[in-house]
Amino acid sequence: MTRLMKSILPTRRTCFNLIDFDLRHVTNVARNCTCSSKPIINLVYREDPQEVVGFLLVDSAPCSDFAVNFQTTTMKFRLLFLVSVLLLSATADLQEVQTSLGRLRGQYVSVKGKETGVHAFLGIPFAKPPLGPSLRLAAPQPPEGWQGLRDATKQPNICIQDMDMVNNLIEKLSGIITDLPDASEDCLYLNIYTPANRAPDAKLPVMVWIHGGGFAVGSASMFDGSALAAYQDVVVVIIQYRLGLLGFFSTGDELVPGNFGLLDQIQALKWVKEHIHNFGGNKDLVTIFGESAGGVSVSLLLLSPLSHGLFHRAIAESGTAAMDAIFMNYPVPVMQAAANASGCSLESTEKIVKCMRNLDIDTILALGKDPNLRFVVNTDGHFLTKPVPELLQKHELLTVPFMTGINNHEGGFVLAEYFAPPNWTEGMDRELVGNMLLIFFPLPEDAPIRDLIVKKYVGSGEDRIRNRDGFTELLGDFFFTIPAIKVANAHRDAGAAVYLYEYHYAPKFLRIKRPSFVKSDHGDEIFLVQGYCFTTTHVKLADACPEEEEEFSRIMMSYWGNFARTGSPNGHGLVDWPKYGAEEKYLSLDLEKQVSGQSLKEDQFIFVTQTLEEIRKFQENVEHSEL
Repeated sequence: MTRLMKSILPTRRTCFNLIDFDLRHVTNVARNCTCSSKPIINLVYREDPQEVVGFLLVDSAPCSDFAVNFQTTTMKFRLLFLVSVLLLSATADLQEVQTSLGRLRGQYVSVKGKETGVHAFLGIPFAKPPLGPSLRLAAPQPPEGWQGLRDATKQPNICIQDMDMVNNLIEKLSGIITDLPDASEDCLYLNIYTPANRAPDAKLPVMVWIHGGGFAVGSASMFDGSALAAYQDVVVVIIQYRLGLLGFFSTGDELVPGNFGLLDQIQALKWVKEHIHNFGGNKDLVTIFGESAGGVSVSLLLLSPLSHGLFHRAIAESGTAAMDAIFMNYPVPVMQAAANASGCSLESTEKIVKCMRNLDIDTILALGKDPNLRFVVNTDGHFLTKPVPELLQKHELLTVPFMTGINNHEGGFVLAEYFAPPNWTEGMDRELVGNMLLIFFPLPEDAPIRDLIVKKYVGSGEDRIRNRDGFTELLGDFFFTIPAIKVANAHRDAGAAVYLYEYHYAPKFLRIKRPSFVKSDHGDEIFLVQGYCFTTTHVKLADACPEEEEEFSRIMMSYWGNFARTGSPNGHGLVDWPKYGAEEKYLSLDLEKQVSGQSLKEDQFIFVTQTLEEIRKFQENVEHSEL
């Protein structure tokens, strides 16, 4: 019996050799099952994988499950069996892994529609906690090991961020059930989801997810990699990185160069390269993927010399490095404004930095709520050696297989809520559309360009509904679509295999919460790519998905999983996805059908990249001649 209780295997049905039992006490075994000569005992779980049903099955791998009645001659046998079941119910869902840093205990997670789920290891440190004056506003340092068994069954602290903004976002996704941990400066952790039925020597593709949130909000605990891991037989890693001031404060020089959140991502990828084999992953087959600021991060990692050898494919969903809005060419004014708002001395940069490294968290949180203080990416000379446009133009990038794309209504609702006035869904005035363009064209001399754009997207402006629709289209084009096509062109021209998509479907639970004019909004694809119709953990849908939505989710997961395995999204039973080449072919992804197209948003792309550029150059020449 001792040997029985020590023989726990990390599967949904935990199996044991019947060496310690007297088989004369087993009766009524089903006779229509061909089994191996060595009988096996199985403990069977109910719907909850942590609860063991108190009866046994005699079975072997090719057999069906049949109930077995036990007749025992002594109370001792029954007592031993009861003790073993109780012990197993508490431990059968646990899984341990040894790494060079120490031993980890994870847990079994079930996935709807799959006989076998995954093992989840949560809150694994990939860097030293960035605490104290020496590690705050500094590059991450490798993690230290630990003694004994580390519990990896709980979500890690999320990084410091504006929780009001987070809760507002979650409220808009009210069909999602999620439970967020506390926020802390100690937040450099990652979560791993690996198939429970993996072979001991498995070398599965690895998919590293980088969350979005404008480099201001987001966490690993807002996502779940269990369904994608189970359905695609891949190891999913979800990482965290420092946000806002703590992640992107910069003095504009070597003293505090900034981009620490991006350096956190590099450190996480280094950890994956060194340790992922312990979880069944192949360190030489790593795909990075992310959405929004996560997609921007993916695109930036492709431009950084620090990334070489850390990943082998990349997917940027609704966010690329060509998005000017997330960059700051001159971080010094923001540094000074933040220092002034914090009561720090402006006497020297050194005094500012010393003060900022000793600020209390409440002050940092208050700075994060100031809409005039944007802590974003800059050209630091280390992570980014040159401005992004120059790197793209000169094709100084990693030419790994690259997938990118957008949703067909990126500015349809969530983003529009941040820029539009109250009651905007009922219609908008023309002048409000022009005001939004100050984000992209802020100078007084840009007024003719702003007027031309408004005319292009909303016409005369007499129709308030058309103004609204033009406004949302403009948001999506300028923030996401045009930059995505620019980046796809750069990678294609550099010689990389590129796959471009336009995603069209909004999950049912989101459609019923939005105005009817909203199509596929920013972030909608995440729910199907990550298979939230099938998750059972802290991140899951409140209601069951329609059957056709589940099927489309399996299609989306297959495209993404195939890309991670082979560098191409194509596979058996899927509509062919053409490479993005000189003909500019792409794939439209919708629930009812997937169909190839050509020259995504060609008219708008030419207008923004050629017509507006010619006007801007003409204005510059006029100004130069007047001097």
